[in-house]
Amino acid sequence: MRTILIIGAGRSASSLIQYLLNKSDVENLHLIIADLSLELAQSKTNNHPNATPIALDISDATQRYSAIQRADIVVSMLPAQLHIEVAKDCIVYKKHLVTASYVNDAMQELDALAKENNLIFMNEIGLDPGIDHMSAMKTINEIIEKGGKMLLFESFCGGLVAPESDTNLWNYKFTWAPRNVVLAGQGGAAKFIQEGTYKYIPYWNLFRRTEFLEVEGYGRFEAYSNRDSLKYLDIYGLKNILTLYRGTIRRVGFSKAWNMFVQLGMTDDSYVMEGSEGMSYRQFVNSFLPYHPTDSVEIKMRLILKIDQDDIMWDKLLELDLFNPNKKVGLKNATPAQILEKILTDSWTLQPKEKDMIVMYHKFGYELNGKKQQIDSKMVCIGEDQTYTAMAKTVGLPVAMATLLILNGKIKTPGVQIPIRKEVYLPILKELEENGIIFKEQSVPYLGYNPE
Repeated sequence: MRTILIIGAGRSASSLIQYLLNKSDVENLHLIIADLSLELAQSKTNNHPNATPIALDISDATQRYSAIQRADIVVSMLPAQLHIEVAKDCIVYKKHLVTASYVNDAMQELDALAKENNLIFMNEIGLDPGIDHMSAMKTINEIIEKGGKMLLFESFCGGLVAPESDTNLWNYKFTWAPRNVVLAGQGGAAKFIQEGTYKYIPYWNLFRRTEFLEVEGYGRFEAYSNRDSLKYLDIYGLKNILTLYRGTIRRVGFSKAWNMFVQLGMTDDSYVMEGSEGMSYRQFVNSFLPYHPTDSVEIKMRLILKIDQDDIMWDKLLELDLFNPNKKVGLKNATPAQILEKILTDSWTLQPKEKDMIVMYHKFGYELNGKKQQIDSKMVCIGEDQTYTAMAKTVGLPVAMATLLILNGKIKTPGVQIPIRKEVYLPILKELEENGIIFKEQSVPYLGYNPE
């Protein structure tokens, strides 16, 4: 038996584990499912004879060494900051490694050692990053191989609620880490290129600068800019491109409403609010409003946000129960962002029978034989339930497929890498199609700036 160690049995590991267990007899696989919670690890194995759940504290070096030594390949589904100790152990014990996380500096520093030991450290092989890389590189390379010159590349992705489960005025529910949603866009200006000019959007303007997108059968969406699109100039080989932009997809109207929280300061994670544990939701809101001897919290809120009582923005705020004097925050030494996350989680948690949805949208503008052309490529994935979500499927399946390709010697290039080479993306995209994750391409009029 060939042993795959999967560290981390959270929600995004569900489809990954199911895929590998379904292949385990034919591929002669045994899975070790390791998690801090043995109960969670056990729940993901479904008592399958080819799976062994174990409790693993990643901070316990002895436990970590023991588990990694038993494996032929290691899959880390841990939070990004925890991969590095696992990666270092994989160097020591000469094991391949697969993660869905961005390559950080610490991981990149292991590149030479990975190559020296002929090890593959595959990263960014989930959804975004992951499927976005592979689907983009496939079409970009096809255009270039025909003799085309890339002029424009825009890429958008969003984790959303499926239409049948869309039951609130925000048209949004949490489908992944709520904290990341609350902190989205912070840490510096969004950077991109538009028609040959570098553009920057500071955080306080980010959610007022959106682009509209149409997806057949699913309606209209909007997208706000991701923090740093410029790094993809090198990653995708697009150094001379005129437009390069990456964004996050939401339903129309979300960004304008979210901007209310940004402008009030409720998404700030840099300081602790005094007395947060005993604070009511209403007191939390009032903390960001000016004092007035007679005006209510509601009136002050509408005045500072410049919204009327019959404005849909006001209805969105009311829906969150923000002004409830009886609901308590219940968090000690909490930041505004942590309190906002708690309030939103009350309203935006997917219920057991509700489904999530992933939408990805690429635009490729190029010149071929003197003619400017454009291809739009769209993918929509709907989750099955709260275990096999669209997020779990689109993150977990590419991780599982890459793991098996490495184990079977189909991916050969060693080193710290992301899935931008044909030996990686061609077989995985093909198999993703067989699993219902399909990009539909169509030729559309080129929409970039044309000086003629």
